[in-house]
Amino acid sequence: MSVLYIALPIALLLGGAGLIACLYCIRDGQYDDLDTPSVRILVDERRVDESKRGPEKKHAD
Repeated sequence: MSVLYIALPIALLLGGAGLIACLYCIRDGQYDDLDTPSVRILVDERRVDESKRGPEKKHAD
């Protein structure tokens, strides 16, 4: 029974800390855009001009 006097306040403190951390992340904008970061690597930001590229090297077979 005396374990409850120790475990219950610790559990409430950890739960409250988790809730505060979650609310902070939500208000800070952590979860605003979930789709863009996963496809950002696929988007080429710079366009390559074909005329400025040199002739392509051909591999000898």
